[in-house]
Amino acid sequence: MSYSKYHSRKVTRYGERFDSCAEASRYTQLRLMERSGMISDLQRQVKFVLIPTQRDERGRLLERERSYIADFVYMRDGVKIVEDVKGVRTELYKLKRALMLERYGIRITEVDA
Repeated sequence: MSYSKYHSRKVTRYGERFDSCAEASRYTQLRLMERSGMISDLQRQVKFVLIPTQRDERGRLLERERSYIADFVYMRDGVKIVEDVKGVRTELYKLKRALMLERYGIRITEVDA
């Protein structure tokens, strides 16, 4: 059994690894919602580039890419929903949440763990 730095237990369900029991439970809910037609196009661990890699004129790396990885992305009533299961809202997460809104116009839906 492995734990994250915030003491959430990593679990395996449906042959997939989840960072927490709460995330795995939410995935179960979303799968049921998809089967019933309430949502569609359910995806896990979707990457959004917030700041691309930056290189100098010779191609040398100056700054690596900064990205946000959403727990879940799906369509509901024709709208793309980006969802994150959150136990702890760190300052880094808050910054990424703000960058998602600024760069993509997406407000992250937060589900409490």
